[in-house]
Amino acid sequence: MRKYRKVVVGGTFDRLHLGHKALLRKAFEVGKYVYIGLTSDEMIRGKPYAERILPYELRLRDLIKFLEVNSYSGYRIIRINNAIGFADEIKSLEAIVVSEETYKGALIVNRAREEKGLKPLDVVVIGLVKSALGPKISSSLIRAGLIDPLGNPKGDKKGFKG
Repeated sequence: MRKYRKVVVGGTFDRLHLGHKALLRKAFEVGKYVYIGLTSDEMIRGKPYAERILPYELRLRDLIKFLEVNSYSGYRIIRINNAIGFADEIKSLEAIVVSEETYKGALIVNRAREEKGLKPLDVVVIGLVKSALGPKISSSLIRAGLIDPLGNPKGDKKGFKG
């Protein structure tokens, strides 16, 4: 049974991996309608291995494919240009789904909502999905060629700077 009518989740969703999928599954598990913030190409410029991040349109395509394959319905994907995105504009949002790593982002969103006189969102936190090389699967490790989207080691590990 879904706990919330409207939830929000956001990310770059580059090379959709098990951690992204866990985050999205949780959002659809707890929310009847899910708003998905997808970072713009402009927003990702400062990320590790930014030049290797797939363009927005490809990340959007992969995200839609995942949602369709899993028969998810009741969602809207919105391009975002900053960490708050649209989460401080939609009054009817009730919860935000984040990972342990992105929990601080939820606090920033709630501060922005409160500054606009909106109710803060309940924060739903999922644990990190571990990789064979460390405490988490991350797009940075995938972009560096260290792991695959399932968290398995691959390729040459030289030159990676976390």
